[in-house]
Amino acid sequence: MQKYKHILLDREDAAKKLRDVIPLQQLKEEAWNIVAVSKGGLELASYIKGKLKNNLEILFLEAVMAPNNSECEVARVSETEEIVLNEELINSFEIQYDYIYGEAHRKHEEDILSYIYKYRKGKPFPNMNNQVVMLVDEGSETGSKFMTALKTILAQKPKAVYIAAPVLPSDVLELLETFVDDIFFLYDIDDYVETALYYENLEIINDEKIEEILSKDLKDNR
Repeated sequence: MQKYKHILLDREDAAKKLRDVIPLQQLKEEAWNIVAVSKGGLELASYIKGKLKNNLEILFLEAVMAPNNSECEVARVSETEEIVLNEELINSFEIQYDYIYGEAHRKHEEDILSYIYKYRKGKPFPNMNNQVVMLVDEGSETGSKFMTALKTILAQKPKAVYIAAPVLPSDVLELLETFVDDIFFLYDIDDYVETALYYENLEIINDEKIEEILSKDLKDNR
């Protein structure tokens, strides 16, 4: 039995607890950009932001799966077409790089661009040059979302980058720490199973919810 099972009630509960470890005054004064790296991360990020005037964004990412295994992620692509590869799996399965890059391009054209038009009316992700960025997600099994987001953001030469996540695997935490200025988390877990295990209630975020969060943020920041 996992000792960390259901340690968090839901994303709102996780956000409330994370706000105790995030330096909110600094976040406010330095106008940090709060950037979600998943749909669930967007809801969490909106609770972290609360009534603050900080910019709230979502960076769209898509997984590339192994050709003969739809459950096995071998790479991930961002909306700026930055790609992070899982070299170990690619080599183990002897997957051709042409397949990976072809699939990444297809995912970008078919899925990511449709998200950009749907949720951002076609506007590209804002440039984070010389900005302070905090990447947010509800958890992380492998770190691939955070690594792909980091590659995307770091290419834009930000002033500083932070990560906020309620639960993280210990090895992923160790990996991410080498790329960012600080990580705000509640639990690092050695035998991490899957993020949903650590929440009592982790609702699937539908299109309406995403639109509601983004339109509310736009309205609040006017």
